Amino acid sequence: MDKAPSKTFRDLVVWQKAHQFVLSVYRFSDGFPSREMYGLTSQLRRAAISIPANIAEGFRKKGKSDKARFMNIAQGSVEECRYYLILATDLGYGDSKPLMEQIEEVSKMLDKYHSAILASGF
Repeated sequence: MDKAPSKTFRDLVVWQKAHQFVLSVYRFSDGFPSREMYGLTSQLRRAAISIPANIAEGFRKKGKSDKARFMNIAQGSVEECRYYLILATDLGYGDSKPLMEQIEEVSKMLDKYHSAILASGF
């Protein structure tokens, strides 16, 4: 039996996973030094938020190329987050391994969703 089409972006599992990643990033970055409030904390949070935000925005786009473009922007934000998590670990701000595992799952799902958009007749 086929799954019913998603009615809102919130129905997309990739969005749900990306949103959970954002919540994890907020918890993780709460432990960063206060001097990082306008540096790494802000950058990491903004990049993380960009992932589900672009998935949501792309969901409503009508054309296949528009939808794919927003998914590609989200993919760029995934890579940005990967770097910030490496930096946070290297600076001794905490163990980012659990977040790296989450972002890897989001990345794989986003790649599949992006490919499905391009291959479909959206």
